[in-house]
Amino acid sequence: MRELEVFRAVMEAGGVTGAAERLSMSQPAASKMLQGAEARLGFALFRRDRQRLVPTAEAYALMPELLGTFAAIDGLERLAAALRAGQGGQISVAAVPVLATALLPPAVTVFRAARPEVLVRLRALSAIESVNQVANHQADLGVILGSTADPRIEVRQLHRSEIGCALPAKHPFASRPFLALQDLEAETVISLSPAQPVGQLVQVAWSEAGIARRLAIEVSQSSIACALVRAGAGIAVLDGFGLAEARAQGLVTRPLRPWIPLDVTLILDRGRECSRLTTAFVRALEETLSSTLGKVEDQTGEPDIRTG
Repeated sequence: MRELEVFRAVMEAGGVTGAAERLSMSQPAASKMLQGAEARLGFALFRRDRQRLVPTAEAYALMPELLGTFAAIDGLERLAAALRAGQGGQISVAAVPVLATALLPPAVTVFRAARPEVLVRLRALSAIESVNQVANHQADLGVILGSTADPRIEVRQLHRSEIGCALPAKHPFASRPFLALQDLEAETVISLSPAQPVGQLVQVAWSEAGIARRLAIEVSQSSIACALVRAGAGIAVLDGFGLAEARAQGLVTRPLRPWIPLDVTLILDRGRECSRLTTAFVRALEETLSSTLGKVEDQTGEPDIRTG
């Protein structure tokens, strides 16, 4: 590489003396390296014409490739330095839709504030798809509701949410501090599929309470449930992040009793060491949860001490 640096400097300076000055080396040392480059390449790079070095056709042919090589090496060095400092590269995150909407945006903002050169790829997927993305190295990490027993995945609890209800402000139940499972027996209940954690936990709670109740309207995302509540279709049973979305849309939210907890879970590839960027993003997630979602509040503003 040093020989090639001398060759480039001679081409740009028009002579060995100027090249040596640019590279802070002696003129004999530069001449020796230039000779070494020619010996290594197997052809002359310059010919002498009246005390001047004139590039050969081969030298002109090499120069574009040489400049491209140095540019690539410079880029590689910058990238390596950025990676060492956690400032460059990219990170891919898979999350269930409600978390991709409610949790990830502030976390991404915190993360990129210190790393503006990092590309963040965020995908809203089902829990199963998120697990597969992480396990197949298509995502660096994932965030889901509930947990997974997939042996390929390492799980870590980030937060404990609480299942509650979203209802119109004029609903008779809006004046109550909380709703009981029995209150939903005569109501049109909107919630996520029983195949998803929220729907599954609600079905189990009804069964344990001896309530023969089933969902009236099954949805795939919390935002759809909120839209149905706004339209007067019924009462939605949602996790804490879905309830936060409901409050942002002007709906009333109330805790559901008995208390039904739901974990927000970080998922990582069990056999893959976390990169610096992944570790930094996890810290951003934890910071976001600690500062803004440490406690899930009901509509009265009173935090439930069992959450967070």
